[in-house]
Amino acid sequence: MKPNLIKRLASPHFLLLPFSFCLLRPRLRVPASLQKWLFHISRFALAALFLFAVGAKLYFINDREHSFLKMMPNLVGERWALPVVIAVFVAESAAVILLLWRRTVRIGALWAAALLISFAAYALYYRYGLGNSEGLECGCFGGIIASQLGVTTALRNLLLLIPCAIIFLERQRKGKR
Repeated sequence: MKPNLIKRLASPHFLLLPFSFCLLRPRLRVPASLQKWLFHISRFALAALFLFAVGAKLYFINDREHSFLKMMPNLVGERWALPVVIAVFVAESAAVILLLWRRTVRIGALWAAALLISFAAYALYYRYGLGNSEGLECGCFGGIIASQLGVTTALRNLLLLIPCAIIFLERQRKGKR
């Protein structure tokens, strides 16, 4: 065998050969105007979703039945309740700011994706990892939208990764910043 072939077989790219058919297919061309619209709709919809979540949590903060703060000790324990609530407020607010500020949109998409993945992972962990047969009302949107921790919440959060991908993969246009 030739040394060049041995190097190719030993490279980590050789493991990707079974998946190379994905790279060889022609890409679906989407008109630039549609890409632009999808980018802006995804960007502002995600920002609005996180802003709505923060606003609903703040609106219901004193409501005993629907407050995110009141439900948090059931989710993470009494000791961690307040720090987690503050961290979620700050993280979601940061996602809104990063998504709205033009220069940090791609970072905002990554931050939103990280939040959505972590929320989905915790929903599945709470339901299956801790062995809770019934999902607990998480209070993610205050008392406005009822959502229980479990598969449907995880799937909803994972579907919201599509707009994150659209935002992150939007290429920079020449001459525009």
